[in-house]
Amino acid sequence: MRKIILAAGFWLTVFGVSAQLSGGNSPKCKRLEKISAGKDTVQVFIFDKLDNNAKVRYEGNADNFEWFGYDGQSKQSSDSKDFFQLEDDKGYYVQELATGRKIYFWVIDYSARRLNLNKLEVDNSQTDCKNLTLTLSSDNYKDLIYRTYKGQSYKLDARKFTLSYTSMQWSNNTWSASSPTQAVAVLSGTTPITVPAPLCDTEFSLTGDQYADELGLSPTTIKTSQLYTAVAVECHPTSVTTTRDATNENDRPKATTQISGSGPMEIQFLSNANLPTTLYYKWEIFKDKALQPYITRVDKDIRNTFNESGSYKVKITVNSKDTVCTDTASITVDISESYIKVPNVFTPNGDGYNDEFRVAFKSIKQFEAWVYNRWGRLVYKWNDPAKGWDGNIGGKKASPGAYFYIMKAVGTDGKKYKLKGDINLLRGE
Repeated sequence: MRKIILAAGFWLTVFGVSAQLSGGNSPKCKRLEKISAGKDTVQVFIFDKLDNNAKVRYEGNADNFEWFGYDGQSKQSSDSKDFFQLEDDKGYYVQELATGRKIYFWVIDYSARRLNLNKLEVDNSQTDCKNLTLTLSSDNYKDLIYRTYKGQSYKLDARKFTLSYTSMQWSNNTWSASSPTQAVAVLSGTTPITVPAPLCDTEFSLTGDQYADELGLSPTTIKTSQLYTAVAVECHPTSVTTTRDATNENDRPKATTQISGSGPMEIQFLSNANLPTTLYYKWEIFKDKALQPYITRVDKDIRNTFNESGSYKVKITVNSKDTVCTDTASITVDISESYIKVPNVFTPNGDGYNDEFRVAFKSIKQFEAWVYNRWGRLVYKWNDPAKGWDGNIGGKKASPGAYFYIMKAVGTDGKKYKLKGDINLLRGE
């Protein structure tokens, strides 16, 4: 099948062996070439209206030809290539007298078949959380029919309308408005239309159809009589992690999107639900595949500090107020096992490298450290594993040599550390 659509202000010239007919441009015309059962070729001319100016033109090279109706009665001899005696829902052919070749065509007056769209209804009592069904009503539906010369009847493509509405879409970690469209084939006086349930309150609009559009006619449009109140819910939880900058902490949280690594880890969780109505939120945090949550909260967004090593499932459930619509999603958080490594030398010479006595660590939640000189005098103490001794005593540089340390720590996995040993202070100045 080939389609050639008339552009306003020009003749529709048809190329090819079997397609030597064209329709006039006033009134506007659309030509379809249909190959039907038995390989009968019929050219279907759809006019926006039939009046005295409606015509079909013979574009062939024959000098002598004649126009006939399907009934075989002559309509017009070859004194003109333009044939005006067109009637709605009738078939014709033009015959080249020298060759006997016949070109068949069928005429449809589209103005007699424009659809009256009476109602586009949506039932706000529907509680389907996935799909929504609308009902379209039309009181003058007619199929577009054409016939072959042998009397066989065929339907043209169903009239297609475009349904438009507003919804929401989640992309790049943010909600934004979307404008979905859906093609609707109108096949009967009452047409059910099913669409994915919108995620926001919206109106629906139906516009078309393709024949009116291709004929350049103003589209038929109908809107829903009332605003649809959304019931579907959807959530897309995200997290924001509190970062730390101590370089001696391995796998430290250094990006707000990080959800695994050294603990303790403080994370804010955002539900990011669409807001069709009043929502109820339920957060649950499960540890190490436990069947029961150890934390349950009902806020829109929550913040939690993970003080113990392990794997956590942070689950959000969102329910709409007056319906059974629910959505659930989850985020997994992994807190590393603890670790401490103590160096045996540091060089506080101000070169920016190894200037402090610090431990390398991971997932330590409690920490204390003491440094003593060779006579057992306490010269420095601290309780933050991210910090250390800068090699000064009372604001003055400590003498190079060996010092003695004691450390006590507890990991987020519960492991206890008690470490002691020598640390060598080298200046190299």
